Amino acid sequence: MTAYIALARERYNLPIYPVLINILPHVKTPNIPNFYQQEFMGMKTYQDYRVINLWEIEASLVFAENLSSLLPFVPVLKGGGEEAIVRKAVIKLRENEQLSDLEPLLSFFASFVLEIPIVQQIMRWDMTVLRESPWYQQILKEGLQQGEQRGKQEGEANLIIRQLSKRFGNLDLEVASQIRQLSSPQLETLGESIFDFSAMADLETWLQQNTD
Repeated sequence: MTAYIALARERYNLPIYPVLINILPHVKTPNIPNFYQQEFMGMKTYQDYRVINLWEIEASLVFAENLSSLLPFVPVLKGGGEEAIVRKAVIKLRENEQLSDLEPLLSFFASFVLEIPIVQQIMRWDMTVLRESPWYQQILKEGLQQGEQRGKQEGEANLIIRQLSKRFGNLDLEVASQIRQLSSPQLETLGESIFDFSAMADLETWLQQNTD
């Protein structure tokens, strides 16, 4: 961070101060420090920086100030988790052709605060669109340490478990284990079937029918 500040100050000859932007609250570390310090061989390094927590910013400011670059983050802003607000953000995003590629990102954050079928209805968004987004590819990378193919399966399984938990509450460990043991084709089929489930019983029936 310090190196980037020095380079920016040298290039633009303007006062520079660093900013740390947090998108989602950290469950284990709710109190985020606003400085960095380190001591090495008797030398001390200290750097202050400004902390911006997106969940503390009013979503209404995005529309009032026409902050189009923040439209994808509206669902996780303060007061932005309502269906009507997300719909408004989608409309504004689609008015700017240069921001059209950010629609999957808005969909991704909307899935944290709204039910998946509602997000699908608002965004005309399905698993195919999600798989093509760079954020989905990042999720898949979580399991790459155990091999590319296995990592892809684990990433898909984790994503599906998150979606199901959002709809029906935390899954039983046995059910989650069954999902993680599915093959890639089975996970793909399950991902496409999620939107047809109306209750946990539908998921259990699907697993009985599609696993040995």
